[in-house]
Amino acid sequence: MQPIQPETRGAQLPAQRTAAAPAGGFAVVDVETTGLGRSDRVISAGVYQLDPDGEITDHWYTLVNPERDPGPVWIHGLTAQLLSGAPTFPEIADEFATRLADRVLVAHNALFDWNMISREFSRAGRRAPVDQRICTMVLSRDLRLPLPNGKLSSLAAHFGVQQRQAHNALDDARVLAEAFRPSLQLARLGGVPLPLQTCVAVTDLGEDEPVAPGRGSWTGAAYRQAKKRPPCPYPNPGRWEDGKPLVQGMRVAFTGDTATDRELLEDRAAEAGLHIATSVSRLTSLLVTNEPNSWSGKARKAREVGTPVVGEDAFLQLLREVAPHPGA
Repeated sequence: MQPIQPETRGAQLPAQRTAAAPAGGFAVVDVETTGLGRSDRVISAGVYQLDPDGEITDHWYTLVNPERDPGPVWIHGLTAQLLSGAPTFPEIADEFATRLADRVLVAHNALFDWNMISREFSRAGRRAPVDQRICTMVLSRDLRLPLPNGKLSSLAAHFGVQQRQAHNALDDARVLAEAFRPSLQLARLGGVPLPLQTCVAVTDLGEDEPVAPGRGSWTGAAYRQAKKRPPCPYPNPGRWEDGKPLVQGMRVAFTGDTATDRELLEDRAAEAGLHIATSVSRLTSLLVTNEPNSWSGKARKAREVGTPVVGEDAFLQLLREVAPHPGA
């Protein structure tokens, strides 16, 4: 397959993108957690170290005692009994930092993994030694890989990588490492810039969030502070309908990693006369996400209340022709 230079989809690619590989190589990471919220904890971590050419040089795995309920055991399989004898995060922080140092962090939905890792280091009074990250969901879209969705399993299947134990941090990191190497080669052959993003240390630990009894904070949480914007001048005309244009005043929410900078997406939506919603309810007109089946709070709520969902590319197409509000 010959990769094609990705379209900007109507938006300028982030300035920090570059085709050059980092001198220190990559750290392909996966973490399992007690949930998706800011106060949730890492319960296992897998790291595969890759050289600048994407070749695997080492790997590491650890369980982590979160000192609280482990959350969705039915997903990750890690029970409180199994984790009770594991080291706490401060006890493995030195080793984890050594595995990450001087490397670009690579993860599938990298913003989530980075936020979780960064918060754990912050709780330990430290900063995660990572300056840049690459999201393989974004890289896959930039390479125009013909994937049916944003799942790791779909990326693995595309490159013929066998998953042995989904939601096991070590195996998921292995699968991603094996899929990242050919992705890196395709990017180089096609001159496709690596979607490098700057990692900003997270200090908002969310410790004041309410915790649901027995399940951790499995309600999800926004990972970025909402930008203050002037109120939308148009009343909400209702939900978006497939095949029809967006209408000024519609309430649009976003969740998950995006190839286009999130703030740029929201700015363009606001300029078109749309209301940027920070949560999802029955009044939300549309949810924009590249992984509608994720366990993020917004995605789950959208499924519960039947909010229409579209991907980033489709949304950018819809933004080209937003209909004026009927009362305008």
